[in-house]
Amino acid sequence: MIRPDLLLKPTPKGLYCPPGDFYIDPVRGAVDRAVVTHGHADHARAGHAHVLATPETLAIMASRYGEGFAGATQPLEYGETVEINGVTVWLSPAGHVLGSAQVVVEWKGLRMVCTGDYKRRRDPTCRAFEPVPGTHVFISEATFGLPVFRHPDSDQEIAKLLASVRASPDRTHLVGVYALGKAQRVIKLLREAGYHETLYIHGALEKLCKLYEEHGIDLGPLETATLDTSERGAQERFRGQIVLGPPASFHDRWGRRFPDPLPCFASGWMGVRQRAKQSGVELPLIISDHADWDELTDTVREVDPEELWITHGREDALVRWAELQGRKARPLRLVGYEEDAFE
Repeated sequence: MIRPDLLLKPTPKGLYCPPGDFYIDPVRGAVDRAVVTHGHADHARAGHAHVLATPETLAIMASRYGEGFAGATQPLEYGETVEINGVTVWLSPAGHVLGSAQVVVEWKGLRMVCTGDYKRRRDPTCRAFEPVPGTHVFISEATFGLPVFRHPDSDQEIAKLLASVRASPDRTHLVGVYALGKAQRVIKLLREAGYHETLYIHGALEKLCKLYEEHGIDLGPLETATLDTSERGAQERFRGQIVLGPPASFHDRWGRRFPDPLPCFASGWMGVRQRAKQSGVELPLIISDHADWDELTDTVREVDPEELWITHGREDALVRWAELQGRKARPLRLVGYEEDAFE
């Protein structure tokens, strides 16, 4: 079998496929051809000449960057194959956000799978992760690649939020969520938990929530959390309500206008108490869109590749674990993927 680095190799711009002449999630400068795993900004950039991705990811990129975000686009459904300069490429669900995909690359009998970002937890807003059989080289993210990271059940965290709302009916619960993926997932989990009241959202979430609904994800009644300071007592209508917005928005004037705000943050990093404390989070909600340590290691066992490549996070710990398991592993040291974002 050919050497894996002849098919995919790390470069300053991202993973590059020499025989296919394309990049996976290039992050430094525009390229001629990019295969994009999902719509988060640290993986999906505007300006490439050609972009191949799922239809949902292309829609997300168009929503965020404008219709002309690339010279040309090519939608590829999950499981559909395409030949790029003799290299076979297809996409498998990654379970990270709407439209997220693992990129499967095949050439001369070698199958390599790049996960992009992924999770194994149930998510009612996107297709679940699907392991790719017959994988020779598995390229896994490792955002939470330390044994200390073991995320609790997401429904349990939503129950914590609702219990707090009941216990503090005079306070506004401000829930920090990233605009793509986390916002819609938290909203949908709240609906599944029986919370059918209007949810108030920051304007920055509005466009992507609408996009999710256009793709069949019913988010229930939403209203923009607009504060009319000229109207007497306008803030009072938010007392006892749940307001969702980007984490940074709660530290500016917009967030401080709500009555007796109770800051929350839905993030895998909320499992680190010091981070929650430093961020001024009163109610940390450990809800992550990435695999935790057990899910990372269980996935490697399930896929059972001949070789493991690790990127996007705590690479060394997962490499060491793999070696102790008798597996061949290497860190990729790719740069440009933000540790704290979109988790």
